[in-house]
Amino acid sequence: MHSRYVLQTPIGALTLLGTDQVLEEIQFDDGRVDAGNRQDVSKALEQAAVQLTEYFEGKRNDFDVPLELKGSDFQKKVWNELRNIPYGETISYGDLARRVGNPSAARAVGSANARNPIPIIVPCHRVIGTNGSLVGFGGGLSTKSYLLGLESGTAEVAPSPSSHRL
Repeated sequence: MHSRYVLQTPIGALTLLGTDQVLEEIQFDDGRVDAGNRQDVSKALEQAAVQLTEYFEGKRNDFDVPLELKGSDFQKKVWNELRNIPYGETISYGDLARRVGNPSAARAVGSANARNPIPIIVPCHRVIGTNGSLVGFGGGLSTKSYLLGLESGTAEVAPSPSSHRL
């Protein structure tokens, strides 16, 4: 059974999608979700929501939520390599292409990065242009800037709620 949960965060509502066993997708609020409703909270989505909340509070720098990444073999290779970029660090698309063993595939890596179904947890926001510029991010460049600032300690962290009740 598939589940859905809408989580309020400092960057807006995030819709978490998955099953009881795995998180499959995180969608940025595009104005079409009802951010006030929760539906069918599964164990995996509850775990993801708690960990994302801790991340935005500055209390978590890695995630251990069970994921199911759906894509081509190349996309999965790129997405798995994204998970190796340390918290608070960035790399270029060219660096990422070299890490996946195809140094001339920066554009293909960028395309795979753009199709990442689980942003933040699979940290595609940590990939920047060769010249250090912020380029491309499904949640928008202001969100990318916020996430990088959160990780570098220059953005305000979210206030801690009294509990993580979902």
